[in-house]
Amino acid sequence: MGAAMPSEDIAVWRAVFAGLCASLVGVGLARFAYTPLLPALIAAHWFSPSAAVYLAAANLAGYLGGALLARPIAARIGTAAALRLMMIAATAAFFGCAAPLSFAWYFTCRFAAGISGGALMALAAPAVLKQVPPARRGLAGGVIFTGVGLGIAASGTLVPLLMRAGLVTAWLGLGAVSLGLTLLSWNAWPGRPPTGAAARGREPHPGLNALYIVYGLNAVGLVPHMILLVDFVARGLGRGLAAGAQCWVLFGIGAMAGPLVAGRLGDRISFGAAMRLALLVQAVAVGMLAVSAGPASLALSSIVVGAFVPGVVPLALGRVHELVPHNAELQRRAWVWCTIAFALGQAVAAYGFSALFARTAGSYPLLFAVGATALLLALAIDLAAATRRRRAICG
Repeated sequence: MGAAMPSEDIAVWRAVFAGLCASLVGVGLARFAYTPLLPALIAAHWFSPSAAVYLAAANLAGYLGGALLARPIAARIGTAAALRLMMIAATAAFFGCAAPLSFAWYFTCRFAAGISGGALMALAAPAVLKQVPPARRGLAGGVIFTGVGLGIAASGTLVPLLMRAGLVTAWLGLGAVSLGLTLLSWNAWPGRPPTGAAARGREPHPGLNALYIVYGLNAVGLVPHMILLVDFVARGLGRGLAAGAQCWVLFGIGAMAGPLVAGRLGDRISFGAAMRLALLVQAVAVGMLAVSAGPASLALSSIVVGAFVPGVVPLALGRVHELVPHNAELQRRAWVWCTIAFALGQAVAAYGFSALFARTAGSYPLLFAVGATALLLALAIDLAAATRRRRAICG
């Protein structure tokens, strides 16, 4: 028989599993399960098309709030307690969405789900990776962020099954899954780490500000797929919820592979080069749906954009480490600002796209075109920043 795994390794991988559960519940389900449900909410006359899109935007606004509040909450009650609290909040939001009492009620539930997702994304991976040996952090981080893809794929397969019994059952079923994952991860979180010295000010760094803008614009470019992909296929193209769910499953398959592939690419060609390549590929994949809605275009766009929804996370994190390779405190603070920039980009874009969607009577191609433009703008800014850095180095 093989040697037993050391207890330290067991604790580490239990924590990694908890991190996977957090990304699965807080982002994979709490955000993305709404996308395949959106056309069903409209068809059941729970909400009008424009109201349903605004409710999707509420989740992204909450995500920004969660990113901003995560560290103050963790500082007050401890990181493990904050993570448990946010997973409970996400679970409660699922159960709350089973009761369409009013637009304000639903908005509150979706906003709360967003807060939980933003906080879980900001807190879970850093808390877990502190416990992981450096040689295994890449693998562990990939496993954690793969939870997003698992949640997307699960929502694309589970939601249509649950919908056979109606919308109420679908929301209750998602709540039950979230509750189960919350309980499974409850005792796996690492304890409160030793308190370190407080950060002193914000050290400026050429390139980081550009990265924040680029990462925020990247979020803008992903929003049309995150909110409207299933609705575009189901209602915009008239192909039904089953066809929309199939595209969402492809989106989830891409999302499961994205973090590991993106991280490996960054290791090989540098995270700066990988980020620029990713922006170009995303622009093509998003813009594709502005001009073509054939089966091949839908499948390719779904897989590629799905891969980069979680895949841009390790790319941005790796880019932070490239820009400030020997300053752990500045790396931590820069990652906080990256998270906020991404959340802000999502929230602003979600409401902007919602308003545009309402004003244009549901012009899906226009939204995909705007998303592709945002990604090309991000690429231009990144290239300009890289050129300035090279000139500064050459004197």
